[in-house]
Amino acid sequence: MPRFHCPTDLAPGAEIDLPPGAARHVQVLRLQPGDAITLFHGGQEGPGGEFEATVLRMGRSDVRVQVGAHHAVEREAPRAVHLLAGITANERMDWLVEKAAELGVASITPLVAERSVLKLKGERADKKLAHWQAVAVSACEQCGRNRVPVVHCAVDLADWVRAQAQPGTAGTAQRLLLSLRAGTVPLHTGAAGTGPVVFLSGPEGGLSPVEEDLALQHGFAPVTLGARVLRAETAPLAALAALTVA
Repeated sequence: MPRFHCPTDLAPGAEIDLPPGAARHVQVLRLQPGDAITLFHGGQEGPGGEFEATVLRMGRSDVRVQVGAHHAVEREAPRAVHLLAGITANERMDWLVEKAAELGVASITPLVAERSVLKLKGERADKKLAHWQAVAVSACEQCGRNRVPVVHCAVDLADWVRAQAQPGTAGTAQRLLLSLRAGTVPLHTGAAGTGPVVFLSGPEGGLSPVEEDLALQHGFAPVTLGARVLRAETAPLAALAALTVA
């Protein structure tokens, strides 16, 4: 059954107009009045789950549906993993966001690293952020997740560290750094326990020595994924898959 992200109030029996993005998707699929769909709010807080719904009317640019029964089903990973991932070039970042959402990432913070090819500022940064968030939404519609991971604004590592030090910021997550330095331990050894994790990895070429030193100074433990050197868009996904296995 087609699934659509609908970040509005959903309640059994209510009649609502779908948001523009979901409405366009319904029209592309050429659904008709009477067809059944699934809606989910996607928020990180609240009851979550998903709703049955039925198409009532197809307009030129709008779609009206009736919300049906709620199902309190969740398909979240057993461990919250927050990626702090170096921004990669071209479409590789899109691929990283999409697959991370499918694998159950809790949030993604694009990292503007010293070696990042793509530099984001101003309006361009805002457009990229909105695009990546839409990629995450689409991935959740496809894979069955009912909670959409937040894609945070792009930051450099120093700004991220300063933000985490602010009063009221939850800083209890274990911090892991993907590193090629001597003295690293395997991921499965470094990621002990079942609590939340922040996993830091760099862009093409990795983090600079200065950035790695800064991470180590602020509680990140260096880990390795093995003998092979993975691409910048592959490494955080490999770590995410390992960390979120039920």
